[in-house]
Amino acid sequence: MAKLILTHEVTGLGEPGDVVDVKDGYARNFLIPRKLATPWTKGAESQVSAIRKARKAREIASLEDARAARDSLQAKSFVLTVKAGPSGRLFGAVTTAEIAQAIAANGPQVDKRKIEVSQPIRNVGDHAVSVRLHPEVAAKVNVKVVAAK
Repeated sequence: MAKLILTHEVTGLGEPGDVVDVKDGYARNFLIPRKLATPWTKGAESQVSAIRKARKAREIASLEDARAARDSLQAKSFVLTVKAGPSGRLFGAVTTAEIAQAIAANGPQVDKRKIEVSQPIRNVGDHAVSVRLHPEVAAKVNVKVVAAK
């Protein structure tokens, strides 16, 4: 088992600044190469407080604020204009960064790492994505993808 300090949120594992024990292969092949975690050392333990402090500044402070943001996000539909072929198939896929930009243009600032897409968005039309606003609050956001003219 490898002891790691998470630097980014990993769904099902923990938040930034958490110290976790994971299997060696998961740490070596997934978490460390993607810079989602760093190996735990006594010196790195001091970084944990800095990571937690930065996370507190970024996240939505209270549960009521998160619920209010969820209600405002779910009430709106966000439009993305992308290049597409004549059959409606996109050239590539819509990224979470593009979705975060569309949300920020008409709503609250959302971190692209908080957006979860169940399947890659590769066709024009309406798609539902999930935005984690708080550990207990997630918003289902409607994203409408239209072809650029």
